[in-house]
Amino acid sequence: MTRIVIIGGGPGGYEAALVGAQLGAEVTVVDRDGLGGASVLTDCVPSKTLIATAEVMTTFDSSYEELGIIVADDTPHVEQAARVVGVDLGKVNRRVKRLALAQSHDIAASVTRAGARVLRGRGRLEGQQDADGSRTVVVTDADGEVERITADAVLIATGGHPREIPDALPDGERILNWTQVYDLDELPEELIVVGSGVTGAEFAGAYQALGSRVTLVSSRDRVLPGEDPDAAAVLEDVFRRRGMNVMARSRAESAKRVGDRVEVTLSDGRVITGTHCLMAVGAIPNSADMGLEEAGVRLKDSGHIWTDKVSRTTAPGVYAAGDVTGVFALASVAAMQGRIAMYHFLGDAVTPLNLKTVSANVFTDPEIATVGYTQADVDAGRIDARAVKLPLLRNPRAKMQGIRDGFVKIFCRPGTGIVVGGCVVAPRASELIHPISLAVDNNLTVEQVAKAFTVYPSLSGSIAEVARQLHTRKTSAEA
Repeated sequence: MTRIVIIGGGPGGYEAALVGAQLGAEVTVVDRDGLGGASVLTDCVPSKTLIATAEVMTTFDSSYEELGIIVADDTPHVEQAARVVGVDLGKVNRRVKRLALAQSHDIAASVTRAGARVLRGRGRLEGQQDADGSRTVVVTDADGEVERITADAVLIATGGHPREIPDALPDGERILNWTQVYDLDELPEELIVVGSGVTGAEFAGAYQALGSRVTLVSSRDRVLPGEDPDAAAVLEDVFRRRGMNVMARSRAESAKRVGDRVEVTLSDGRVITGTHCLMAVGAIPNSADMGLEEAGVRLKDSGHIWTDKVSRTTAPGVYAAGDVTGVFALASVAAMQGRIAMYHFLGDAVTPLNLKTVSANVFTDPEIATVGYTQADVDAGRIDARAVKLPLLRNPRAKMQGIRDGFVKIFCRPGTGIVVGGCVVAPRASELIHPISLAVDNNLTVEQVAKAFTVYPSLSGSIAEVARQLHTRKTSAEA
């Protein structure tokens, strides 16, 4: 029987374990913290659970009066400083942790039910291949006990951990990274968020909705510098209108506690203060001290593991998946990389990873969902594409729900009309992007998307309307 060892129990690891076991391999998963990895225990599941509470707060706070809802108490008018609703952050965080642990246990049960063995400990590769082509994985448990496992193939899926600034090290109380925020029992009164990428923007928006006064420190000229510029502009405008202090072109150099407050010093000498500070300045791959380079695994300068499109590393019989590869920091991509690795090694049919079919979402309010080629690709000349952007203000369902911010944008090839990308900014954009993802994945044309029935009234009607406009422009150009 083929022996496979998976080091790391995140999405890439546990999905690979399920596939490997189902295809008849003898699978061992080595994991230190619990199956699901950071995605389930400290990142994706916890943060989106917290954001779900914030989303309810935002929806109620911003729309209740317009929709005719009466609050039958003595709460001041929404335009005054006091809020209509409040939050018990301790209760929210206890729910967050409970759901994360439950999800981890469910994953562990699924993996063991499929026939895989789960071994708690830290795994590392030991040297090069043996003469028979096998690999040795050394596992050290919490008590220091060591077990050596022989494997025909090894998958590295160890994820990453929060990057730290030497002069702004988290203390877990006032200066926090994104794994520590769930230990808070009380809502931060004044929260400074350092970093305006996806993680920083999501937490800044969530805590603002929960009731914190938020300052977002961005070293770039706008929030979400890696996203569609139109989408980022909408979100930044929403943040500012809701009272967030967005500090563009401001790089944090240090953060320190001063009593019950935190002082953050910027590179230009300015000092800003708050009750808490969240450091959201990227992640470091968990690739150190694993014997990777000694085993022939090539690492990038960033510490990420180099892989090809079927998840192979430069070492025979060694694969890698997830955040440790630096390919695309999404649970869905990690899971796909893990599955592809197993299909490839075990000789099953496999389709190489195609990042231009990946749909992604930023869980802010409004959400930003994307798939395929982007505005940056078009602007840089990497693809010749036409685009139409339709504001949600013109959508009847959006008007009924009091939605003012957002749009649908679709990119298509000028000659064929084939859909090659899209961007949706809206509440639940993560749900609305799917029809565009299907179009991209299946090379559908804007004409085909336009002809498909949509419900009236619905936000998805804007997707069909954008497709109709693109089709009209295409036929007009041909004429």
